[in-house]
Amino acid sequence: MLETIEDGTAAAQRLAGGAPLQSTLDVTDPADWLALDAGVREVAWHRPQFLPGWGHSAPLPADLTRVGESRLALALCHRDGRIRQEAVRQSVRYPSLLPLVVIRCADWADPVREHARRLLCEALNVDSALDLAPLILRVGRRDRGAFGVDVLSQILRQASPGQLSVLFADPDRVVRRFAYRLAIEDRLLRPAELARAAAGDRDTVVQDLCATAALTALGDEDDYEGVLLPLLSARNPRVRSAGVTALRRAGRPKQAEPFLSDRSALVRACARYVVQQQGGDPAAWYRERCTAPDDPELPPGAVIGLAECGNRADAGLLRPLLAHPAAGVRARAVAGLRALDCADAKQLRPLLDDPAAGVVRETAAALLPSARELPADWLLERTSSERPRHVRVGAFRLLDARGGVAALRAAVGLLEDPDVKLRTWAAQSVQRWHPSPDGRRGDAEVGELLDRSRHLFSDHMLRRRKWEAGLDI
Repeated sequence: MLETIEDGTAAAQRLAGGAPLQSTLDVTDPADWLALDAGVREVAWHRPQFLPGWGHSAPLPADLTRVGESRLALALCHRDGRIRQEAVRQSVRYPSLLPLVVIRCADWADPVREHARRLLCEALNVDSALDLAPLILRVGRRDRGAFGVDVLSQILRQASPGQLSVLFADPDRVVRRFAYRLAIEDRLLRPAELARAAAGDRDTVVQDLCATAALTALGDEDDYEGVLLPLLSARNPRVRSAGVTALRRAGRPKQAEPFLSDRSALVRACARYVVQQQGGDPAAWYRERCTAPDDPELPPGAVIGLAECGNRADAGLLRPLLAHPAAGVRARAVAGLRALDCADAKQLRPLLDDPAAGVVRETAAALLPSARELPADWLLERTSSERPRHVRVGAFRLLDARGGVAALRAAVGLLEDPDVKLRTWAAQSVQRWHPSPDGRRGDAEVGELLDRSRHLFSDHMLRRRKWEAGLDI
């Protein structure tokens, strides 16, 4: 695979020496053809000795009809437009060079571009279009590249769904998007097939395209089962939310209730909409499940769902869940109290030592507004290397928000932390530190801490920080 222009340059040199095209680059990889095109010009401009007789001052080769495949490939990429134009004419002798003709369809020189486009229209059929689609779409992003994409669309409209399936599985998401748009416009896929594509593809654009098209194309009641099942069981929340919303149209609102506790906020919101439209009460559904604080089967989504549609009075149901055996439930309980603006710093403080990183992360976020009220020494103790990483991160997040000498003390102490990300964060905290307006000026500890971190500052910035802190410099 040719990954850089340098790789393309090396390939051009090998072709100039007579190496076969197929052994020089991967002819199925669009990137290799583009790298070769750029590499030939690199050689011609900066290393003309590797392409004897093809330099800037060399005349047009007398007879390209006698040039072999490898040399003709170089001619198709040559910096001289006259050579490229003649090479396009001669490329009909070697169908394997059609990818370079595709590139020339976006050439800056009008004669080259027009000859290449005419040849592409004559040479392209369904089979070759399927092979060249990734390259055509890559070239289509360039100026003057839209022509190739238009021709590709016209040719592939003659393809069957089975033939297009090659593009549905292409690793390039741009190719998959193009193929699915084409199939949707021409109604080549059944709703159930579109639903499976939405559930199985990794690209969010393809997911949205296919999920929307599947639901739009639904006609009769019999189609719903084959469409809704893949959508509702999809891993991606956007696809699941489309399936949940479609339950209302399908007249199956009861099937939306289990999704009220989905792990995704988007899916939960769609489920609440469906349930409410049919006269249900999502808040009551959540309250019923959160009344048993020791229920091991309580889904975390039900806990945060209560906060999303409940009121401040529901904080009474969430507080007992702070001691739930499941870490996910504890984390969502903290997040729920924060969402309801009912986070009590005294009650949440112990959770900063929780063994679950997710709980500590939510606790730190909930305690941020109260950071200045928390004991600095208590937080500093939790930044020691003996504590778990997630505890150190949570404590430092609060100290950093607190500011003042306590934040500087913690940041300097973490400059030697075993975790590289935490060390980097601590260094950035030291560099942006400024004395608090209400802090004690002339504090000798501040000077000592700044001296310990002098490698993070220029001499000028270090003197400035000390001057801001009221220290003699």
